Amino acid sequence: MTEFANAARDGLSPEALEKVLREVGASRYHNRHPLHHKMTAGSLSKAQLQAWALNRYCYQSVIPRKDAMIIARAEDPAFRAEWRKRVEDHDGTDGWNGGIARWLKLATGLGLDADLVKSQKSALPATRFAVGAYLSFCTDRTLLEAVASSLTELFSPVIIGERVPAMLAKYDYVTEEILEYFRPRPAQASRDSDFALAYVLANADTPEKQQAVIDALVFKCDVLWAMLDALEQAYGDHGHVPPGAFDPSRPQ
Repeated sequence: MTEFANAARDGLSPEALEKVLREVGASRYHNRHPLHHKMTAGSLSKAQLQAWALNRYCYQSVIPRKDAMIIARAEDPAFRAEWRKRVEDHDGTDGWNGGIARWLKLATGLGLDADLVKSQKSALPATRFAVGAYLSFCTDRTLLEAVASSLTELFSPVIIGERVPAMLAKYDYVTEEILEYFRPRPAQASRDSDFALAYVLANADTPEKQQAVIDALVFKCDVLWAMLDALEQAYGDHGHVPPGAFDPSRPQ
């Protein structure tokens, strides 16, 4: 049981609900993870950064798919029109001039083969399981819960503000061009999280719905945290690379 398991037991005002949601991010978002701290300290090897970029591609590639599932379930055309911007941000206008393509540019800029990254076959099993769980959550749970799970974007500008300057300063092979993915993301994330938060606060109007949206955000934080746990387990000082996963010591 988490510290937020009974947060909405007695019902919350919209202001109080927002406060709890922000507390979830403050305590559980993955900018608190040790691997993120190692990244910003400049202590990761190039191989470890490659493993991070390769595995994170699995997550980036599923974002427009989960957003398409959310759109398909929404009856309000104004909601669909707003949420569609998320798909366009990641797929671009032709599938390969949006955020996914920019993440692939990051991965290849770190020395990875584009086809290897795109295939996702060398990603960690735990990464694939976590990403699959997120897609299933947005497909199977209520629309309100699916929207609430996206509220990690409230905290995305913070982690980008920590990550990008540190990577440019600490790793001499990382350039602004390689990190182009992050350039539009703070503005996009702020736009999207403002809309999602307003939707959640307007529609989570019972204690049960309020607890559901809190739990949804906890779940999404757990997905992101689990992905970094898996990276640290496989590529840390005493890690073990699972069979078939990216192994920088072997030809790919």
